[in-house]
This record gives sequence, C-alpha cells and structure tokens, in this order.
Amino acid sequence: MLVTLAQSLVLAYASGISPYATVTLLGLMQRAHWIAPLPGPLETLANPVVLGIAGVLALVEFVATLMPGVAATWDAVHTAIRPPAAALLAVLSAWHADASIIALAGLLGGGLGLATHATKLGVRLAVDASPEPVTNGAMNVVEWGIIGSVTYFVWNHPIAALVVSLALLVLTMLLVRLVWRVLRRILTPPWRIRHQSS
Repeated sequence: MLVTLAQSLVLAYASGISPYATVTLLGLMQRAHWIAPLPGPLETLANPVVLGIAGVLALVEFVATLMPGVAATWDAVHTAIRPPAAALLAVLSAWHADASIIALAGLLGGGLGLATHATKLGVRLAVDASPEPVTNGAMNVVEWGIIGSVTYFVWNHPIAALVVSLALLVLTMLLVRLVWRVLRRILTPPWRIRHQSS
C-alpha cells in the first residue's frame, strides 16, 4: 500500500511539472523496456497514439516555454490542466490497489500536483523576466531531467523517489522565495529602501 501510494505521488509530482513530458517519458521507457510494464491502465501510455499525442504536446510545450512572455503565460494557463492531470495519473497508478488507497492517491496527488505547479509557476515568472531564451531553455532541460529521473527510479525505489521529489519541491519553494526577494530588492527604488529601513 505504501509503495503504491509513493508511486502515485511521484507521478503526481512529475505531472505538476509537465504532464506531457511525464506521459511521454513513461511511455518511451516502457516501450524501451527500461522499466517493468506499468500497472493497470498506465500500460496504455506506451500505445503509439497516446505516446505520439503526448510527445507532440511535450514538444510544443518545450518550444513555447523558450520564448520570454509566452513561457509564463503557458504555465499560468496550465494551472487548470496540471493539477487534475496529476490527480488522474495518481489514480491510474493506484488503480489495482484498495479503494481507500485510490481515493488517497487522487486527493494527495491533486494537492501535490497543485503545489508543484504553483512552485514551478513562481520560478517561471522570475526566470521569464530575463529577455533571452537561454534561462528558459536551461529550466526546460532541468525539468525534463527531474521528470525522467523520478519516473525511472520510482518503479525500483519508490520511497526514495518520493523523498527526493518532496525534497526537490521544498528546495524549489525556498528558491522561489529567495529569487523573488532578490528581484524585489533590485526593482525597488533606492529612496524607497531607505524609507523602509528608517
């Protein structure tokens, strides 16, 4: 039960970053036999049609988030997509378990997906303030690296993968707070800083 819940939550975390990349990478890993056949309905992620659609959407997302201005808008719009997708993937991964585990997976997965998405949105808004595509591109590569790593290791080391995912979420939250503090300090006029400190 704990292993199933851990697997559900790790998929929800990854989906909070990008459901398209999560589905694409899971499907590719299954087709390449890098991971064991996925449980229950998740095995359909290796279906060529599902994989093709997810892959195209992942590519569109990758390209769209390279463009400053478009990247933050894309992520803001996905507030309505990522948390439900996270809950859905969590439920599908726990489908073979007890009904209470399925319900917990959906509730906790949706919450974790929302927390992950909100944190990512905070980072994206800060990164998107730069006028060049390099920082957005670097962020995309890091995101894909995280998604690929946790979705690969969750099937062999589910508890460790969940701990790593939660630790990354907390570190990202702290990073968002730090980045926004620095940006506020940079963008605040000097006379206002002096007025606040006096």
